[in-house]
Order: sequence, then structure tokens, then C-alpha cells
Amino acid sequence: MAGPWTFTLLCGLLAATLIQATLSPTGVLILGPKVIKEKLTQELKDHNATGILQQLPLLSAIREKPAGGIPVLGSLVNSILKRIIWLKVTTANILQVQVKPSANDQELLVRIPLDMVAGLNTPLVKTIVEFQMETEAQTIIRMDTSARGPTHLVLSNCATSHGSLRIQLLHKLSLLVNSLAHQVMNLLVPALPQLVKNQLCPVIEASFNDMYADLLQLVKVPIPLSTDHLEFDLLSPAIKGDTIQLYLGAKLLDSQGNVTKWFNNSATSLTVPTLDNTQFSLIVSQDVVKATVAAVLPPEEFMVLLDSVLPELARRLKSSIGLINAKAADALAPTQIVKILTQDTPQFFMDQGHAKVAQLIVLEVFPSNEALRPLFTVGIEASSEAQFYTKDNRLILNLNNISSDRIKLMNSGIGWFQPDVLKNIITDILLSILVPNQNGKLRSGVPVSMVKALGFEAAESSLTQDALVLTPASLWKPSFPVSQ
Repeated sequence: MAGPWTFTLLCGLLAATLIQATLSPTGVLILGPKVIKEKLTQELKDHNATGILQQLPLLSAIREKPAGGIPVLGSLVNSILKRIIWLKVTTANILQVQVKPSANDQELLVRIPLDMVAGLNTPLVKTIVEFQMETEAQTIIRMDTSARGPTHLVLSNCATSHGSLRIQLLHKLSLLVNSLAHQVMNLLVPALPQLVKNQLCPVIEASFNDMYADLLQLVKVPIPLSTDHLEFDLLSPAIKGDTIQLYLGAKLLDSQGNVTKWFNNSATSLTVPTLDNTQFSLIVSQDVVKATVAAVLPPEEFMVLLDSVLPELARRLKSSIGLINAKAADALAPTQIVKILTQDTPQFFMDQGHAKVAQLIVLEVFPSNEALRPLFTVGIEASSEAQFYTKDNRLILNLNNISSDRIKLMNSGIGWFQPDVLKNIITDILLSILVPNQNGKLRSGVPVSMVKALGFEAAESSLTQDALVLTPASLWKPSFPVSQ
């Protein structure tokens, strides 16, 4: 009888196995810093961030504590401030956003440089007194693992750095006006960072939340596959180096929207490319690719009047059958029929840089369109070299050739014979009939709308030993395995 120690060990091994299973997503979307900053910059524009800066209540902010903490101002400056007609930001720009790894692991530091020009209007001078204000909003992208829901990415600790604040007078005027302007700038030093924190940081946070929601929505866009469609779902996010990684599960749905297959765990750990100079990468596991190919190429049957469609192949077939049974060859009429039936769904295999599709095929030859029984029936184990390519934001699989790896005689009305004697003609028939038909179905491809949505004109595909990888054209490089 097994003791408590044995039971504990078995439970531990089972738990380790289950934990390992959860660490293998079926897809990974990796976003580099360029994509993150461009998407965030666009969201800031959409949220009118520069308009928020232009509406900063500068005058009311410095009037709240006009001389607080600065004894040199005294009552004279307080009285001058009360005579200011207006003080506001006249122009505002958000300079190039920067995204870098934070000092803390699994966090990204986002820097948002701000460049503003403020104008001061006072009865002491007829012209507008202008000064430039430069500062930088900083915030952190991190993972929220609180119990309120599933792990997701959030923005936190938004503030400005006093070390980045610079305020300078653009044009020198009279001594009195210059003195007033400098006193106002001194008051803005503590006020501006607080204004940015209170007024702009909520806009930055809302912009990031919308960017993140858009990315999740982009991931979840249904991908049509003949009568079925494929959908990805977010399992969990992660931050690695300067990238955001979205670990994905997948599901296959029929035309009625019913889930026919779940892909929440890959059989093997995926290999993730180092982004290097590229800015996004979509890695899809071999299991999902197999199911996609199977959905596009279901079992089907072809019946071809060979002599009408492919007369040269009909002549060669008759000659080959004549070597087996001359009487049977003579019985082949102009209406002879070749029937091809694909069994089950094709099997898809991939290795580093190569892909292959294997199929079980039944082929029958009928002497005429009126014959009820075939001359013979053979079973074929066939395989084709397969190649992915992209065109017009669609991922397309093409079967380059076909080979008859094994042929078995299943039934014969012309006597027993070694089916390999028909190998060449059978292979050519499959190449001329089956392969073009299947390539026609594959030619519509799979839409990869996220390529343009992420700001890229085109993508290319590559194969690892366990996954299909999509990246911007000509910039892919393999590296480390996925771990969460």
C-alpha cells in the first residue's frame, strides 16, 4: 500500500504537470516600444491632450497661494498678480513619447515630454509677455494582479519630474515687466507639476486604457475560415524587457457560432522571436495552424471525366492499365471517370522553416460514366510541400507539389497487381486535379487585419519547429521560449 509520502509526491507531480500545462499559450502577440508609443500618441491626440494643456488654469493655480513659501514676493507681488488680466497656455505640443523598461522588473516607463508657451497679459505692458514651459509627464505600465478580476495592464504613478521642468522668458522687456514675469515663473514651478498631475494624467490614463482595449479588440476579431471561423482570447498579459506580450488562447467555431474546438494550451512551449528591429510579432502554435488548415480543406470527393478534361493523362492512364490488363484498358471509354476522395482532414506538419501536408486519399477508376463498379480502388498516403506567404494583408498557404508515398490496392476488378506500377500516373493525376482544387480553396487566405491596424504595410511569415510567426517584412529572428 502506498504511504502518505508517496501520495504527497504524486499530488506534487500532478500539480506541477497542471501548472506546466497552463504556461503554454496557443498564441502570443508581442508589441515593441515603437508600436506602444505610436498607439499611445494617437490616443492622446484622440483625447485632445494638447487641448487639455491649453486649458490649464495657470492664473487660478498661482493665485491660490500667491506668496506662500516665497517671502520675497510679499504684498507687492500679490497686488500685481491681482492686476493680471489673463495668464494661459497659448500653444502646447506633446513631443516624442518614449517607452523604456523600468527599473522594476515587468514594468515599462513611459515618458511624455511637454512643450508649452504661456502668455501673460497685464496693464503694465501693452504686449503679451511670453515664456516657454518644458516638462515631462512620467508614468508606469504595469500588471494589475489584484483580486478584482483577471490580470490586466494598467497605468500608475503618473506625475511630472521637477528635474525636467524648465521655464524661461522668450522675450526680454522692461525691467519691471521682466521682474513680474520671473516672479510668475517662480510661482509656476510648484504649480505646473500639480496642474499636469490633476488635469493631464487622467487623460493619459484614459488614453492608455482605450489603447489597451483596442489591442484586445484587435486580437479578438473573428478570422473567417471557409464556413468556420477562428477567434483568439486573452489568457494573460506580460511585460518582458521593453515589450508587451499578450498570451492567447483560441477557439474554432462553426457557422452557427458554436465552439467546436478549444485551444487554451499548446502541446509544447512556443518559441518567441526577439523583436530586435521589428516592432510586432504574432506567434501561433502548430495546433491552431493544423486546425485552420483542416477547416479550410475538409474531406471531399472529386469526379472527373478524364478524357475530356485531361486527355494526355487519360492516354497515359490507359497505357499503364494496359500493362496490367489489356482487356481492361480497351474497356476505357471516352467517358471514363476518375474519382478522388480525401479521407478525414489533411495532417499539417512543420519544422524549422518547412511545412508539409499529409493526406489519405482513395482513388477509383471507372471505365465509363455508366459503370457502377470501378476497375480498381487504391488507397494513397500522399504528402505535399507547403509554403506560407502574405499578400494584401492575407496569409496564404500554397501546396507546391504532391508525392504518392505509399499506395495500397484496396479493390480490383482486373485482377491483383502491384499498385506501384501506377505510381507515376496516379501522382500526376493528383497533381493535376487535387492540388489545384485545394490551392483554389487556400488561395482566399486568412485575413491578418492587425498588420495594418498596428501601422504596418505588409508582413511576412516564418516557421519555427512549433509555430507560425508573423512579423513586419524581412525583420524576423528566433530566440527564447515563452514563459509566464
